[in-house]
Amino acid sequence: MDSALLGRIQVGLPDRYGSMKMKKMLVALPLAALVAACGSGGEGAASRLKVVGSSTVYPFTTAVAEEFQRANPGTSVIVESTGTGAGIKLFCGGVGEQFPDMVNASRPMKASEYADCAKAGAKQVIEVPIGIDGLTLIQANGQPALNLTVAQIYKALAANPYGKPQTAKTWKDVDPSLPATPIKVLGPPPTSGTRDSLAELILEKGCDTDEAMKALKKSDDKAHKETCTKIREDGAYVEAGENDNLLVQKVSADPGALGVLGYSFLEENLDKVSPVSIAGIAPTEATISDLSYPGSRKLYVYVKGEHIAAKPAIKKFIDAYSKAWVKGGMLAKRGLVPLHDADAAAATAQAAALKPLDPSSLK
Repeated sequence: MDSALLGRIQVGLPDRYGSMKMKKMLVALPLAALVAACGSGGEGAASRLKVVGSSTVYPFTTAVAEEFQRANPGTSVIVESTGTGAGIKLFCGGVGEQFPDMVNASRPMKASEYADCAKAGAKQVIEVPIGIDGLTLIQANGQPALNLTVAQIYKALAANPYGKPQTAKTWKDVDPSLPATPIKVLGPPPTSGTRDSLAELILEKGCDTDEAMKALKKSDDKAHKETCTKIREDGAYVEAGENDNLLVQKVSADPGALGVLGYSFLEENLDKVSPVSIAGIAPTEATISDLSYPGSRKLYVYVKGEHIAAKPAIKKFIDAYSKAWVKGGMLAKRGLVPLHDADAAAATAQAAALKPLDPSSLK
């Protein structure tokens, strides 16, 4: 990294209890004071951008921030990896210099989260899709190739698969065709968007292969969600925090263990780990881009519209992001899978327009 950037891009990683090891004391400024700061220049509020959120999106936003600061030496960009859920909570805390300007997300914002934003005065939430990622399962290199179905993954990780007690100790207990290897999966904590994607893209789909579970969804959605997405807590699933590079290290050193993370981290570490196929499909740029890989998911950056007038650099930063996510662009070289044609055009248009989202579109 350019020495001129040191100290400007700062990282905050949660400990194993989800608490931030690095804390900052920020002076609370009302929006009026924030707007007034626009004319101050230098390292004032108007020239300091703060981004929090997803550990999956973190390396992409950091890469854009580095380039952006080189082109705009008077602007400081602070990027923190907090996890999607924790990041959105910070983002939705209110309007003013003490609150983040943007949040990285590895899943769409929830309606309940937007409601918190609006209640705190942040009603102009702008959603910008930046690309596609694949929720991947990895294992240490040198292990026999593994192919799992969504149903097998669900039965291995669910607290109460199909409403019954969890008894599986090995993968062979899940399905006789699988190896008699103890089930050990290292994955993200509940604050992570990757954990939400695991629940939505894999666990719930695996659960719904059972007709009784499909019926339960119609009759009792809350019970269905509990049965289909609650992960076992007996040690077979290990919450590995928000540091995906550390997760790769742990899996590569633990033959038989699996890990759950984003495709970009797999691609960067193929010398240490290899992918697990899901439903016979391996995660590749092609299978993620065409959404045929079951774990494919869009990634986002959310912008606080109320901050744009006070901080014109936000618009310039998102413009720089849109130039970096194109096919063959800087972020594609770092593992971000570009959006397909129509979605790519829509994302580029949104990056220019920065139109606030319609909250009725959220789930």
